[in-house]
Amino acid sequence: MTSSTLSGSQEKVLLGQERPYRGRWSVAFRQLRNRPGAMIGAIIVLLFILIALFAPLLAPFDPNEISRNRRAAPSMEHWFGTDELGRDVLSRVIYGARVSLRVGLVAVGIAAIGGVLLGVLAAYFGGWLDNIVMRFTDVMLAFPGILLAIAIIAILGPSLFNVMVAVGIEAIPVYARTARASTMTVKNLEYVIGAKSAGARHERILFKHILPNIVAPLIVLATIGVAGAILAAAGLSYLGLGAQPPTAEWGAMLSNARNFLRDSWWMATFPGLAIAIVVLALNLFGDGLRDILDPRTRK
Repeated sequence: MTSSTLSGSQEKVLLGQERPYRGRWSVAFRQLRNRPGAMIGAIIVLLFILIALFAPLLAPFDPNEISRNRRAAPSMEHWFGTDELGRDVLSRVIYGARVSLRVGLVAVGIAAIGGVLLGVLAAYFGGWLDNIVMRFTDVMLAFPGILLAIAIIAILGPSLFNVMVAVGIEAIPVYARTARASTMTVKNLEYVIGAKSAGARHERILFKHILPNIVAPLIVLATIGVAGAILAAAGLSYLGLGAQPPTAEWGAMLSNARNFLRDSWWMATFPGLAIAIVVLALNLFGDGLRDILDPRTRK
């Protein structure tokens, strides 16, 4: 019997048993409101996203505008002071949110797409493909993440785009292993077996029945992964391998400020606080999502 001989209601019964998983999201959003830490994290992340989107309207000065008022302390005119070139630190922190969030999202996007694709295919088809993918991830995990990213940038050259690529590639094994573990569980459930028995194609099974039902742990991983990507990108920019002058990026701002810590504390304090706050907020939000969406952590 093939799927073409089944009526609509029969196909829903046989192939649509993933609906209970979809109902999880409405429950998750209701539970999220009862978790103060996760809500605070979500609000702060949303605030930074709005700051990044409306940076041209919020920044009081051009972030790259050089003036004679160099290394000026915080004042009513320059709330966060100015840097060694007279540029407004507040404006650069605001524009830095746009750069850092973009780096985090793009890097996680690269890691998620590559890792999920490898992990799902390895678990679904198994055999030699599974062995190759897992050995590949083992080799990548044998290297410290930051060293692997530095090696990739050494090959590609220092730039903000190459940082996104390097951080994304470095995180692929984590997503691949998570996707593989989730797929190994889901592919043995009744509705997937029923879809195979009904003659459904591999693409339909993967995109309609497996991927929608493994997305919850991947979303949690991606949320926390954005925080890690922002930290990694800031570290690489601090080493001079990421954003190049005059780009306003938090890690690059810290790098420029390291020679003026004694006399101009504001140059490092405010970009450092921005990194700490957004990373903490993403972790709080990610922990809340994990507690809600992962049944193993639910009480």
